Amino acid sequence: MTAPTPTLRPATPADLSVIVSLIRELAAFEQLEHLVVVTPESLHPHLFGPRPVAEAVVGEVGGAVVAFALFSTNFSTFLGQPGLYLEDLYVQPAHRGKGLGQALLKHLGALALARGCGRFEWSVLDWNENAIGFYEKMGATVMPEWRICRVAGAALPALQTR
Repeated sequence: MTAPTPTLRPATPADLSVIVSLIRELAAFEQLEHLVVVTPESLHPHLFGPRPVAEAVVGEVGGAVVAFALFSTNFSTFLGQPGLYLEDLYVQPAHRGKGLGQALLKHLGALALARGCGRFEWSVLDWNENAIGFYEKMGATVMPEWRICRVAGAALPALQTR
């Protein structure tokens, strides 16, 4: 018996609970579960509200959502063009190595081209050698000279007083 073929589709509001569940799985894998506060209710307006700031695609196998990619538009001043920024991509461990991650990246790359984007970018943790190898195999350049800067939590309002 052959395994069901994975399919991709845009996320819908009905997917919010499973997306949040997958986000929690990703956070556990990255040992960052202490940072997760998202709920289906808090995510809803950002994906499906009147002014959405992000989008998501889900991957299904046999009718069950087992993967997601959440992304948004960014902008390159050097290129003078929008870009697509992949915030998170996660495939459940039982479904890895079957082309679902590759399909999600190809789908988003095609979407970036269709939208006139000059770049498709994302970040990867420096210890995640499997992901780094996978991304490089897909044609991505890992840029070791760049560092992510972040102001979050209580530091965000405190930034106004510095």
